[in-house]
This record gives sequence, structure tokens and C-alpha cells, in this order.
Amino acid sequence: MATRAARTQHLLLGLAATLFSAGTLGAHGAPGSGPMAGGVEGSAGKVHAGRMSFSSGEVEIPAFARKYGVSCNLCHMPFPKLTEFGETFAGNGFQFAVDEPPRDTIDTGDPLLQLVKDLPLAVRFDAYAQGVAGSEGEEVTNDFGFPWGVKLLTGGVLAKNVSWYMYFYLSERGEITGLEDAYVQFTDMWGSGIALLVGQFQLSDPLFKRELRLEFEDYMPYRVRVGDARADLTYDRGLMAIWSPWANGDLAFGIVNGQGLTEARDVRQYDRDAGKNIFLRYSHSFGALRLGAYGLYGDEKANDVRNNTWIFGPDASLMLGDRWELNGQYLYRSDDQPFFDNVGAPTETEVHSVLGEVLWWPSGRAGRWTFTALYNWIDSDQPIFTLRVGEGTPENPFIQTYSFGALGANWLFWRNLRLTGELGWDFEREFARLALGFNAAF
Repeated sequence: MATRAARTQHLLLGLAATLFSAGTLGAHGAPGSGPMAGGVEGSAGKVHAGRMSFSSGEVEIPAFARKYGVSCNLCHMPFPKLTEFGETFAGNGFQFAVDEPPRDTIDTGDPLLQLVKDLPLAVRFDAYAQGVAGSEGEEVTNDFGFPWGVKLLTGGVLAKNVSWYMYFYLSERGEITGLEDAYVQFTDMWGSGIALLVGQFQLSDPLFKRELRLEFEDYMPYRVRVGDARADLTYDRGLMAIWSPWANGDLAFGIVNGQGLTEARDVRQYDRDAGKNIFLRYSHSFGALRLGAYGLYGDEKANDVRNNTWIFGPDASLMLGDRWELNGQYLYRSDDQPFFDNVGAPTETEVHSVLGEVLWWPSGRAGRWTFTALYNWIDSDQPIFTLRVGEGTPENPFIQTYSFGALGANWLFWRNLRLTGELGWDFEREFARLALGFNAAF
């Protein structure tokens, strides 16, 4: 295990990476900013983005390419990662413009009824082979993860300024996960420029989107759960409002149950207590540099004990031409009763986490090659957190430090078929992981 001094060094390095790292606004789904905000000239002609360009979901639905007669690379670089155009397209409710006239609908003679001729439906298929080896000459373990994930995706326009998006995991690491993203979006409500999402989404969507990353390694700081508390920055149910109050400034506000994707209980309610979690994120663009800040307050009660959760921290992105993107995130989390007063359980816990990412397109974003580097570092004052990816032991599932770096290469066989390889090293448990696979959407 790393020493406290080493952990402090990791933290300082991570903070420096956060302050000086980079990416596009589009990598974060920032609303109404960048060159797309005023419209863009492309293969589809002049596109007016309207006032709102935030996206919560993936968008890797080839039916959209068929609908508009454009290539997948208009929205992806490569898929599932979105271009700034793709962010705007999703934020506009899967339309090129907020006020776009209805397309491909059935004329029923009823102006209050809008029915699409064909349901936009896509399948994403992920497959990997893995090899894991320790540093002390332990036996190498191999695994065929075919399939790793199979999901059905759909989204589109319900009515003017009303759209939907959802996907269903038929298989995620061998299990039927069910619905994850599933929401209705009301775009440009009453001409205010405010978009409202109602349903299931990830609380980290205003930051770096986990489902749109190119790496096999996850954005682990968003997965942190402390003790028995269910609050994290992954999926939950609630409302999220997106607004660009002024040029280059973007605001996201949300209220969620704070229980994750739990099942409805006795009285047909998902939430298990009276409390709600609220979050706020503001970002501002300074040319190629975007700086943001995120904060969440959570209130959860169990066993007649209340736990208060605070999560907050800065993020930064910078785009260096058409070939480089660097992204950084720091988060601080505190809980005052994460084990809800179990005998001998720790209280008033703290967790620090850092995410750093570098993306390189050697031939530009329209090229076939993309190289990635991702580093996750998480440190707590005690063994109190879990990432829900098999860390810890059956006797003690909680860990105190997580430190993992990964280097990856991606090559587009087709625009909707990506070959990928990633070599990672776990600095705490001292093992290497090699993952080779492909990702397809059709």
C-alpha cells in the first residue's frame, strides 16, 4: 500500500493536472457554447443550434445518420465520444435545430398527434479479451469477454421541443442490467433557453460522460460510494435543468432521489426516505479552455440515523488544435454517518479523487487512429469506499486507496466499428491488465 506521503504527492500531482489539463466543451456537454452555438456549416447545411446544447445520453444510433443522410463522424470522434456538433444535436432533442420541422412522420390528420414512421433503434455490442498478470510472477489469467455488453438504444422527437432517449442493457458483464439512461427532454421551455430532463440519468453527465468514454478503464471517481450510503455520481432518478444564462457560461441544476437505480418498494416508491440530493454545476469557456465547478449535497436516512454527503470540486478542459484534448477532474467527498451508526463503524469520513485524461488524434479527429491515456486516483482516510468493480475482499469489501493508469489505442475499421486495445497498471495491487476488443453500433 502506498504511504501517506506518496498519497499526498499523488494528490498534488493530480490537482496540478486538473488545473492545467484540457478538452473541448463538447467533451463535457456544455450548453450553448463554442462555435456550434451560433450555427455550423457542414454536410447537412447551415445548422442553427439554438440556445441549448447539453446532452445526457450516448447518441450512437445509426438511424440518425440514415435519417439525415450524413456520416457518423459528424457526431462522433470516434464513437461513442461526441463531437461538439453531436453534443448540440443531442441537446436540441436529436434535431439539427430546436425549431426544425417534423421529419418522417405519419400524417394522421390530427395536429395534436405526431407519430414517427420508423422507430429509431440501434444495437451496441462490446467484446473484450483480457489478460491479467501480477508483479511477482503470479500466473497470468486470461478471459474471453464476448460479449462484454449488449444494449438496445432509442431516441428521437415526440413533439415540438419534446424528445426521448433511453437504452436497455440486454447484457452487461454477463448480467441483465435493464434500463439505465431513460428520460424525456423538454428543450427550450417557453422560449427561455432552459432544457429540462425528467427520468434516469447520470449525475456526472454535466462533467465527463462515462458512457461516452473511449477507454476500457472507467472514470472511477464518479463510482465512489462510502460505507452503506448509496449516493454517488452515476445513475439516479429525478430532474435536471440546463441553462446558458450568458455567453460562454453554462449552468446545470438537478434534484434526484439519492438512492441510485433501486427497485420500487412496498408503497411503490423508489426513494427510501424523505431526503433528496441536489447538485449544481457551472462552467465557463475562455476560448479553448473551459473551467468548471461541481457541487452536490446528499441527505440519506437509515436505521433512524441520517447521513449528510458533500461532494464538490473543479474540472478543466483544453483543446489543443484538432489533435489533442486533455481533461482533469478533482473531487472531495465527506460523509458524517456513512455506515448509519453501525457499531464500531467510522464516522466523518473524507475521500479525495482525481481523474486525468489525454486524447490524441495523430491525423486529426476525422482520422482512424485515437490514442488515450487515463489515470484514476482515489484516497480516503480509512478503508471506507467501494467502486463496485470487484475491489477489496469478501471479508472487507472496502478499500482505502485506488490508483490505476491506462494507455490505449483505437482504430476505426468502419465508422461504426472500432477496434481497441488498452494496457493498464494497478499501482496499489501491482498487477497489469491488457484488454483487446471491439465496439460496434448498428
